[in-house]
Amino acid sequence: MPQSLAQIYLHFVFSTKNRRPFLQNGDLRNELHHYLGGICRNLDDPSLIVGGVEDHVHLLCRFSRTLTIAALIRDLKRDSTKWIK
Repeated sequence: MPQSLAQIYLHFVFSTKNRRPFLQNGDLRNELHHYLGGICRNLDDPSLIVGGVEDHVHLLCRFSRTLTIAALIRDLKRDSTKWIK
C-alpha cells in the first residue's frame, strides 16, 4: 500500500492587546520573533518565517500531526505572553 504525504501550512496573525504599538523596539520585536520560532520548533511545528510590525506578528509554520491547531495557538500565545511580561 502506498504511503501518502500531507503538508499543511498555517499562517497565524497575533495582535497586541487593543492593537497598541507595543513592539516598537526593533530588538525586542526580533527577540520575540526568534522566541516564537523556538516555541514552534519545540512543538515539532517548524516555523518557516516569523515577522511583523509594532502591533501584530505573522507566523507561518508547518503543521504536525501531533497537536491540534487549538493546542498550538494556546501554547504560542501562553508562552509568548509569559516571555514578554
